[in-house]
Amino acid sequence: MGLMGRRSLPTGCGLWMPGENSIHMLFMRFAIDVVFVARPPEGNGGPRRVVAARSAVPPWRGIVWPVLGAYGVLELPAGSIAATGTQVGDEIVLETAG
Repeated sequence: MGLMGRRSLPTGCGLWMPGENSIHMLFMRFAIDVVFVARPPEGNGGPRRVVAARSAVPPWRGIVWPVLGAYGVLELPAGSIAATGTQVGDEIVLETAG
């Protein structure tokens, strides 16, 4: 289901979808940034390498095609990639909000 049906995604929030390598934007109401990441080297935790990043993917675009080497997708508010300077090859660590 992802973010379908939501009206927005607050700054500082995101949706983590482990094991995925593509998404679709059908039924979405707003643009998002999308970061595709590889498996962590240790298998269960640690940093994940960014293998692709798509900025401001518009709603109703259809499919964002599979990314080779991706094993997880992070959906973020539009502008997050630029604001953080995220680039392919960067390593990120995912943490739950507390």
